[in-house]
Amino acid sequence: MALRTPWRDGSSNATGPVLVSVTDFTCANPLDMPAIFRAGMTLRRSWPDLSGTIGLWLWTIPLRRRCGSISVWEDETALNRFIAWPPHVAIMRRFRHRGTIRADTWESDRFDPAETWLRAHQILNQAGRPSQRAPL
Repeated sequence: MALRTPWRDGSSNATGPVLVSVTDFTCANPLDMPAIFRAGMTLRRSWPDLSGTIGLWLWTIPLRRRCGSISVWEDETALNRFIAWPPHVAIMRRFRHRGTIRADTWESDRFDPAETWLRAHQILNQAGRPSQRAPL
């Protein structure tokens, strides 16, 4: 079972359609896990300052060397701005060769926290799902 941080509100109070992104990083070396999780927490602190963010959870399954995020966005443009944001790019460059990363996204008519977490949790628990490389 995944452990998660408390919900972190973003800059937007959007009530309409949203884009949900689930990232799943599997760390090759367990000694890298603390640094990777700290990097995620650093990005989380800036979350309310980023345009188009609705909110996020960070999650981890420590014994499986997995961690990632479940983030909710106004739209794909907002997600792409984050992907290209220099602090995010720097973290991805620093850690991209230290494991594998998968990303899944979906659109929803509205944000429902319980429904979003349930669907993300199901994605994270799927064994052998096709890998989709996250943009770096």
